[in-house]
Amino acid sequence: MAGSDASPSASLFPAARLALERAIAEGVCPGAVVEVGTATAPIWQEAFGRLSYDGPAVTLATVYDLASLTKVLATSALFMQRLERGEFGLDDAVAERLTTWARPDREAGSIADLLTHRSGLPAHRPFYQHLVGRRAFEAAIATSPLTARLRTRAVYSDLGFMVLGFLLDDGPGLAARFSTLLTQMRVVDDLQYLPPARWVPRIAPTEHDPWRGRLLVGEVHDENAYALGGVAGHAGLFGTGAAVGAYARHLLQVLDGRAGAFGRATLEAFITRDRAVPGSTRALGWDTMQPTSSCGTRLSARAFGHTGFTGTSLWIDPERNLYVVLLTNRVHPTRGGRHGATGIGLLRRALHDAVAHGPDAGATRVAP
Repeated sequence: MAGSDASPSASLFPAARLALERAIAEGVCPGAVVEVGTATAPIWQEAFGRLSYDGPAVTLATVYDLASLTKVLATSALFMQRLERGEFGLDDAVAERLTTWARPDREAGSIADLLTHRSGLPAHRPFYQHLVGRRAFEAAIATSPLTARLRTRAVYSDLGFMVLGFLLDDGPGLAARFSTLLTQMRVVDDLQYLPPARWVPRIAPTEHDPWRGRLLVGEVHDENAYALGGVAGHAGLFGTGAAVGAYARHLLQVLDGRAGAFGRATLEAFITRDRAVPGSTRALGWDTMQPTSSCGTRLSARAFGHTGFTGTSLWIDPERNLYVVLLTNRVHPTRGGRHGATGIGLLRRALHDAVAHGPDAGATRVAP
């Protein structure tokens, strides 16, 4: 099931390759792209399977809907920059920026509360069924009942990141700000909101969507993001494995002390686990290592990462000088599929454990 599009070092990771081949053969997803690398370069890039079960082969140029990787690649990163510029503070009350937020149960909530998923907002609401556009969404989120009191429990929330996107959507707008960020990171190809029509032949389809009545190719899979125009704080990015890998290398270089789009101290703060809520694994946008999560059992305690509902993930381990990108369209042709979310969860864990156990993966630190 492996594609012919692979780097010469693919043979270094036989167990990881086998996990991907088995998952595709068992129908977890029609295809996948994986990239493993260090701060300096990729060490394994390979495409597996097909865009759809009866479609053309996946290549390293295949573009995937990145889903919730948007939360960290776009939203968290843009907040890092604007915090460094003094335009926001982590302790700033959201109500100071959005008048709709001035309600007794949430007016004390801060930007940090949204980034760490401790605001009490629910995980999801199907606003798209009756709302369109920022103004309507903002009002609906502001009046949505909380599922927990502020700072008492971590509840992973798309709604919270929609609000963060609204806070960033000033001046040039969220998509333009993200494009500028990528230029500063020197990640200039194949990663953006609203993919252009010329990308469509190489975009992996997601779902036969009953709400929109069509197969989604190049349209954001998340319905709420679609109702927000395809550009949102919680979802909307599309990209290739190579583009996400280049982004990961930039983060590793910043953590090694090199100049980047934001400072090392800021990035360290954003990848440090939140201690305000007992039992939470969340950092500022990012998730952190726990042996039962998608990163498997072998990454170090400093590892940080995120997943996306469509079947994507990125994990970065500074101690190992290692990153792992996995992009799939496991929601094709439907999100239920033969395995639902269980199959992709098992694949992610098996892949990360196999890569971390690889012969030379990230064994040598890169000097600052």
